[in-house]
Amino acid sequence: MNRILPFVAFSIAFVFALPAWSADPVRMGCGDMTFDTVPGWGLRADGNSPLGSTHGGVVVDRAGNIYTSAQAGVFVFSPEGAVIHTYLGPEYANIHDMEIRQEDGEEYIYGARNKDAEGIKFRVRGGDIVLKLPFPQESGLDLKKFSPTAITVAANGDIYLSDGYASNNIFVFDKTGAYLRHFGTKGNGLKEFNTAHGMTLDTRYQPNRLLICDRNHQPKGRLLHYDLDGNFIEEVITGLGMPTSVAIHGDYVSVPDLHGRLVILNKTNTIIAVLGNNPDPAKGRSFNIPQADWVEGVFSGTHGSYWDKDGNLYVQDWNVSGRLMKLVRVRE
Repeated sequence: MNRILPFVAFSIAFVFALPAWSADPVRMGCGDMTFDTVPGWGLRADGNSPLGSTHGGVVVDRAGNIYTSAQAGVFVFSPEGAVIHTYLGPEYANIHDMEIRQEDGEEYIYGARNKDAEGIKFRVRGGDIVLKLPFPQESGLDLKKFSPTAITVAANGDIYLSDGYASNNIFVFDKTGAYLRHFGTKGNGLKEFNTAHGMTLDTRYQPNRLLICDRNHQPKGRLLHYDLDGNFIEEVITGLGMPTSVAIHGDYVSVPDLHGRLVILNKTNTIIAVLGNNPDPAKGRSFNIPQADWVEGVFSGTHGSYWDKDGNLYVQDWNVSGRLMKLVRVRE
């Protein structure tokens, strides 16, 4: 189903320039998708971010701990916002996208490492890297660059790795890392990808589908559905700006837009809320917003998001100082 949305109007409270450590939360969204920010969440006692620059994703484990990938590695926060663990070192750097999955009673994180040209899989407990997915020579492709931006896993364990910053092929591996196939073409046509930037398994549908962010599609970014064999199903929604990633919670989907907002879709893939909209075009889609210039309740380079079991959202900005925010869902 194709819905062209050049402009969507919602009742969103305009936020003036409050500092990011303001004692007052900011309410955003509307209806069932109303949230309050948690000022200062994730900051150290001195008020500074522990992350360094961020250009990655967010996932939540079954205990409710939050994992975010900064350029330096992976940081683990408690639900209250304290850093409780880190995975640092060159093998954990530059994870552009993450997915968390339970397998045989153990949790694993899958990551797409754009600058390091590979996918990885590591144990949440202990951090051991158990699988690496370099460019598959068996594909027969002759690529000058391999820069994965997204990763997801099907119920049978097949792994989907999107080469979103280069060929825009999506490579499929079995659970052991053996190459199976690839699909996708770089371009701006209906069934082509112009930066297949984000991707997840859309569990709202049976059989499950791939939900893919076509970030730089012209004239506006869009989401696409493909089946697990790599066949085009439909253009889900257009007019999204620059969608960077997608996260599923029941019937809902959160979609960060690099321009500085996050939209939430319902089961019919209609936008039902817009969060953190940045009214300043110079600051939306901007990496270079230092912490001193963060505004509570206003996003900048919105890049990753994830839901916890209670429907709260964690949102990461692509940001020089490293910004991760908690949004608490308001239940009337």
